[in-house]
This record gives sequence, C-alpha cells and structure tokens, in this order.
Amino acid sequence: MKLKTLLVSCLVALAPMAAQAQVEQFKIMAPANPGGGFDTIARTLGEALQASGQVKSVVVENKAGAGGAIGMAQFVNNEKGNPNALLVAGAVTVGALETNKSPVNFGMVTPISRLMGEFNVIVVPTASPYKSIKDLMAAYKANPGAVSIGGGSAGGIDHIMASLMSEKAGVDPDKLNYIPFAGGGEGKAAVLGNQIAAYISGYGELADLIKAGKVRALGISAATRNPDIPVPTIREQGTDVVVYNWRGVFAPPGINAAQKAQLIKMVETAAKSPTWKAKAEKFEWLDMLQSGDSFQTFLNEDIKRTAVTVKKLKLGN
Repeated sequence: MKLKTLLVSCLVALAPMAAQAQVEQFKIMAPANPGGGFDTIARTLGEALQASGQVKSVVVENKAGAGGAIGMAQFVNNEKGNPNALLVAGAVTVGALETNKSPVNFGMVTPISRLMGEFNVIVVPTASPYKSIKDLMAAYKANPGAVSIGGGSAGGIDHIMASLMSEKAGVDPDKLNYIPFAGGGEGKAAVLGNQIAAYISGYGELADLIKAGKVRALGISAATRNPDIPVPTIREQGTDVVVYNWRGVFAPPGINAAQKAQLIKMVETAAKSPTWKAKAEKFEWLDMLQSGDSFQTFLNEDIKRTAVTVKKLKLGN
C-alpha cells in the first residue's frame, strides 16, 4: 500500500516537470510585411511547432524595411539571450544587407537551420502582351525603362535575378526599372492591378494565382523543368539565368550551446512534421534542411558569392 502511494506521489510530482518541457510562448520575427515568403515561413513553422506539441502558443511579428535589416536589428536588440525566439531570413536578406551596406549582419545572430528553398518565377498580368520570356526580353532591350519589374527588397534575390536577366540581354543593369516591395502582398496587388509589367517572386508565393489563371507565368528560374510545375524555364527560352531562394531561421545572440542545440532539435522536429510537409508540398518547396555548423558553412559561402554578384552588377551603394 505504501509502495502504491509512493508511486502515485512520484507521478504527481513529475507531471509539472513534463508540462514545463513545452514552451509556453514562442516568438518568430518575419522581417517583412504579411503575405510574403518570410511571413509564410514564420507562420508555417509556428503551426508546426504547436502541432508537434513543442510550443503552446506562437507570436509572429512582422517588421518590414531595408530588406530585413530593420527586423534583424530589432530582433538582435530586443531578444538577446532569449532561447524561445527565432528570426526568419534567407537569400533575400543576404543580398539586401550586402547591397545596402547594412550596419547589421549575420554575425549578430545565431544560425539554427536552413529550412527550404524554392525557384523564382516571373509573372505578368493576364492582359499583358508578353506571352513568353522572349517577348518580355525583346521589349526590355528595346526600351528598358518602359518595362517595370517588381520584386522583393532592393538587392535581394529577386532584384539580383532581374539584374542577371538584364545582363544576359546585353543591357546595363543600371537601366533596370526595378520596383521593390516590402512584402509579397503589396507585390501581388501591383501585378494583379496592372501597375507593373512583370513581377518576380518564389513559385510558392504565386502558385495559387498562377493556377487560378489570375496571372500568367512566363518562366521559372530552375535549371530544368519540374514535371509538377507547368512553367517553362527561363534558361530554355534563351536567357541563361538559374537562381534559387532559400530561407532559414536564426536565434538571437547570447544564447548558450545547450539552448542552441535545443532550438535545432525543435526546428528539425517541426520541419519533419506532417503540418510542415503538407505546406511544403502545397507550395512546391525544396527540402533543404541543414542545421548547425554545416548551415553556418553554407551561409558564409553564400554571403561571399552574393558579395561578388552585387559588386559585378553594381547594385551596392
């Protein structure tokens, strides 16, 4: 009888400890306006963290500006040492920080995991006279300033892609009429409203509009066609440009090794959950999960590559 009582007492004592293993509240910073890629990643990761039982509630904070630099600066200042906060960033951020000579950089945050990648797609309004990349590039070569091309923040992967296309067309990228948007929602509204000639973004962000026939997809930035994506590549249409966007998550500065390891475990568990995989399949995300030191190595190499490209295309200040 005493043994049974002792076992019951131990179980009661252990119950609160088990409950404490679940994080009460978690923060994810999306350094852009709602409706775009960063926002989608942040909210999907939040849902996956909750669905996998690791977190009770998630707060997603949007802070747009300077290609992610403003959000990153706020994250670094406000969340230092917080083991329950993450920042979403990626190739867009790398390009924007380099182009804008930002006072904040990736050395100020703690790399956790690269989550996914996706190819860019360039779309035009349904009423556009451009039926292919060849049509668009012919018009651009004839009068670069008259062909406005929208995308993410200046210096980001969308801007770099447009500049590379300009270079391949034999036109100085300085003549590119690039319209940057702080969030995907604004960019989509602009192309739907015929306010710009073309718009560049990740395929996942535009997949619903493409499938619904609300915009016309001219080309995707992959090396070869994907049988699941009915869009021809930009390369096969005579403009040899291949780029992809990646996105990952970073912790604040000031966390210890054990906290970093725990965050990596949480993020990897979420990224392997049915909740994450369902969204990844819907948006045709490439599985690029990579964590810890290997992610740090990739990041360092990407920063170096991007710096060379930005200088070559004269995108920096």
